[in-house]
Amino acid sequence: MQTFPWPSGQAARTPPAALYHPSPAEGDEFGPALRRALAHRPRRIAPVHFYDEAGSALFEAICRQPEYYVTRVEMGILMAHAEAIAARIGPNADIVEFGAGSSRKFRLLLEALQAPRRYVPIDVSGAHLQREALALRLDHPLLEVSPVVADFMRPFRLPPLAPPAARRVGLYLGSSFGNFDMDQAQAFLTMAGHALAGGGLLIGIDLVKDPAVLHAAYNDAAGITAAFNRNLLARANRELQTDFLPDQFHHHACYHPAHQRIEMHLVSKTRQTVHLDGETYDFLEGESLHTECAHKFTLTGFRALAESVGLQPGPVWLDPQRWFALQWLDCPAHFERPRG
Repeated sequence: MQTFPWPSGQAARTPPAALYHPSPAEGDEFGPALRRALAHRPRRIAPVHFYDEAGSALFEAICRQPEYYVTRVEMGILMAHAEAIAARIGPNADIVEFGAGSSRKFRLLLEALQAPRRYVPIDVSGAHLQREALALRLDHPLLEVSPVVADFMRPFRLPPLAPPAARRVGLYLGSSFGNFDMDQAQAFLTMAGHALAGGGLLIGIDLVKDPAVLHAAYNDAAGITAAFNRNLLARANRELQTDFLPDQFHHHACYHPAHQRIEMHLVSKTRQTVHLDGETYDFLEGESLHTECAHKFTLTGFRALAESVGLQPGPVWLDPQRWFALQWLDCPAHFERPRG
């Protein structure tokens, strides 16, 4: 196994060759993360904690909403440019997908790929990932599928690159890269540079656009995004025996042009008290739990960010409206982040 640690000094996890289930001591640390969020003001928790089984299913439903352009537009780019993207990936590649979720985007590329060596999807939702991996194996019995259940924001391991794989290529599709703050974004790209050295990374980038389009995407008329947001509280009730009243929180999502990002919050409708592990946490009326930032990018700004960590921007594939981009980044064989 090859280890790809984040710059935290933590010991890496050790998955078996197939599906890795964290031990209870490791877990995804939802409980500690929620305790930290509730104990500090302003209150904020990382969006990775949306994705239990129910949250993953709700996100798939969001992707089918007419207002949520991201999946529709990105799928259009993949269909229009699958051959060119596959040519860039090359034959016999080991494909690693960060935050794999559903495999349907990879499936679009799979038809165009030249003899892919193996597919390694990484995701935090083990049950969801296992179902997707099984379905992919059934549909493509000659493809080796080696799922890894892990939070790639922490140290993790990949199966070693095995012959006849020519190189390792990463996919980070969708717009999840925008959930990172600047330090996290640089850390992710640095990790990817090491993990994919000698190969490349295809990354989805949601571009700056009309704020009205962005507002609608995160406030769909069917209320699926609102349910997805509140499911974080329902998950806490299910797993941590908290006593949140999800219906007593507003879903609030708005675009901040100065920061080029959507912010998503759960805003308390009234003064209320929540209990967790014997501790009491008060919410004032109008007080929020900040659950997500979704940054939007310009192509120039994103390429400068990639270059700042030593990655080399290559081709970019866009939709006709220039709402979304799939950017190729070369990962040098001897990857080393530039100094300064």
